[in-house]
Amino acid sequence: MDPAECLPAPVRILNGTGVSPYVLLCEHSSRFIPEEYKDLGLAAEDLTRHIAWDIGAANVAEALSALLDAPLVMAGYSRLLIDLNRPVGSATSIPEISESTVIPGNISLTPKERARRVALYFEPYQLAVRQLLDARRDAVRATTVVGVHSFTPVYKGVARPWHAGILHRYSNRFGHNLAQALGGPAKFIAENEPYQIEDDSDYTVPVHGEARGLDAVLVEIRQDLITHRDDAASWAARLAAALVSC
Repeated sequence: MDPAECLPAPVRILNGTGVSPYVLLCEHSSRFIPEEYKDLGLAAEDLTRHIAWDIGAANVAEALSALLDAPLVMAGYSRLLIDLNRPVGSATSIPEISESTVIPGNISLTPKERARRVALYFEPYQLAVRQLLDARRDAVRATTVVGVHSFTPVYKGVARPWHAGILHRYSNRFGHNLAQALGGPAKFIAENEPYQIEDDSDYTVPVHGEARGLDAVLVEIRQDLITHRDDAASWAARLAAALVSC
């Protein structure tokens, strides 16, 4: 068998015809790196860390898709090859360093290799999202974009106390309402923490949401709270109830 035939698809769509107004995107759902990249020169333990994927996010997203009957678009490859939630050409699109870890296999890449990763991994995912959103627009179906992510409990030595964060920019009303529905500050739910949406460091919200005039947010859950599948399912149920209430 040709080894290429064993490789995962760059994008996986679950429940593409779901009736929910929410479209779920999970850009960091996989840590898979093909053998040809030789783990990008990293140790095996590095490939299980947040730098390679969003731990627990895929389990939350899949459970949430089922609970809401919502379409879900998932990545097939690690964010270390190319980040699907970054503009092509940005400093963190193909990171040479992630958190405090140097990524040897991303150092001094040729323009040809960068273009190859865009063609193989980035563009197929974005095309699938565009086609899904176009189909819903043409069918005059209400749509809100929700990215599902996770974040580390500690970043560069600084503890992050939040249990989850709702990242929003122009969708202030929806983002605020969702954060409140999850319990707000009293339940350690923050707004625009631990990150903020920026054009040079985000793609999903600016391009698939705001540029289309759609409400769009990223949901960030602290990864130690969703590492186990049962915990991820509990968070999915909590998110589903909050989204339905919005």
